[in-house]
Amino acid sequence: MERLWTPWRLSYVTSASEPASSSSCIFCDALARGDEPLVAWVGRRAFVILNKFPYNNGHLMVVPKRHVDRLARLDRDELLEIMELSQAAEQALARIYSPHGFNLGINLGRSAGAGIADHLHVHIVPRWDGDTSFMTVFGETRVLPEELPVTAARVREALGQVLGAAPPS
Repeated sequence: MERLWTPWRLSYVTSASEPASSSSCIFCDALARGDEPLVAWVGRRAFVILNKFPYNNGHLMVVPKRHVDRLARLDRDELLEIMELSQAAEQALARIYSPHGFNLGINLGRSAGAGIADHLHVHIVPRWDGDTSFMTVFGETRVLPEELPVTAARVREALGQVLGAAPPS
């Protein structure tokens, strides 16, 4: 890997402000609407939502109900529920899809890759050996063999089994 050093840009990148955020939040709005099929599970302090533009089938996000942008700003109960729902989502996705592995990630801030920088969320992406196909590499296209409503129904049922609770109505 080669590196291009540009030390004169440091003052620019450290002083650049993030774009102004809009007054609405896709996570808060989806939760308020009970957005079918995206909202898969609602807990006391956090919820599970499908990614509308998934990397793979089963790409979920665990999101605190409270609009907060940093992990450090979560209270203990929120943090615990987010981790419990992340664990349950991993187990549910394993039951549904039998992936070979998972990517779990939190991007804090736009410069760290957060598409929605002002509302923290944990990505959970099932992965399979060899899941990088020629379509993604050459065609910049993802092939997803399952529609979101089908994924949502499967995730709700599996989360209910893992959590020992009825799916949200």
